[in-house]
Amino acid sequence: MSDAMIRVPTEVRDRLAVIAESRGTSIRTLVQEFAESTLTDEERRERAERTRAYLAEHFGVEVSDEESGAMGARLREAFGPVNGAAA
Repeated sequence: MSDAMIRVPTEVRDRLAVIAESRGTSIRTLVQEFAESTLTDEERRERAERTRAYLAEHFGVEVSDEESGAMGARLREAFGPVNGAAA
């Protein structure tokens, strides 16, 4: 694996160092874990569609767009913004 340099403001680097240290890891590992675990909007949509298909096939449950939207709103309300995004 080759390394790449990512330029960020000093304040961001310092914040990443504090977070990494509190987790007993490195900035490199912290950034790698973030990149591997964060889904794009398209990946989230695909996952939701696979979940809907699974529920329909295995449990006979059809989830409507309205139900899906309502559940998403309840989850955002319960857990707050994800990755600093507005709710």
